Amino acid sequence: MRLRSLLFVPGDRPERFAKAAQSGADAIILDLEDSVAPAAKPRAREAVADYLSAPADVARFVRINPMDSPYLEADLAAAHGADGLVLPKALGAATVRSLAALAPGVPILPIATETPQAVFGLGTYGEVAEHLCGLTWGAEDLPAAIGAMGSRRPDGSYTAPFEMVRSMALFGAHAAGVAAIETVYPAIRDLDGLAAYAARGAFDGFTGMMALHPDQVPIINAAFTPSAQQVEQARAIVAAFAQAPGAGVLILDGKMIDAPHLAQARNIIARAEGAALPTGRD
Repeated sequence: MRLRSLLFVPGDRPERFAKAAQSGADAIILDLEDSVAPAAKPRAREAVADYLSAPADVARFVRINPMDSPYLEADLAAAHGADGLVLPKALGAATVRSLAALAPGVPILPIATETPQAVFGLGTYGEVAEHLCGLTWGAEDLPAAIGAMGSRRPDGSYTAPFEMVRSMALFGAHAAGVAAIETVYPAIRDLDGLAAYAARGAFDGFTGMMALHPDQVPIINAAFTPSAQQVEQARAIVAAFAQAPGAGVLILDGKMIDAPHLAQARNIIARAEGAALPTGRD
């Protein structure tokens, strides 16, 4: 499943579902959690269930309410037929196991940093990798949970605690061998800022990103799709090692390349082709 861009749409706004599906996003996330007020949740579940009853040309995820929520059972019933479940307030492998037992065979995307306890579970997701389609993080709930005034500086960059959490989520995803999904960029109208943020995410090793508005999707897709120049260089590296299968180190265009460069080149080619990324777990 290619997951460069995942676009949120409130579950109680069915008039937006079709537009979200046509945005170019690799997946849409029909939200039953934070964007839906408690009084509107029954209506949202009904709309989501109705939408999922017919086929679509885009992957459709449902963000359910947390595992300890009174809404969970009804959410899972409404999500029947979804291509994946977004799991908020995930604490680690144990939370994933609990959901997988209730929704066997449905890929799970945990939001893995929304509570202080969750941060300490980021290294456990490899235990349940077979249930996962990726791992993502959030910078909105955690500040409130620890009494922080926010997660970002005035220029939009993260403060030290949340920069650390972002990095840990990134490493947690790669340690588990699953897609590393960058969190949302909340300044919807700041498309230049989004472009810079998404480019940084791709540079750092994230493989996709969540979106809040259809206008963000093309920018995110571009950031997480390798350029023609990157693909050309990657193919040259793979070809060089194919021609010298016993070599550990080669010189290409005057630069030394070795096993890490080969692994990176294969990742770039896989991303360009929309294939599953090779990982250290293979």
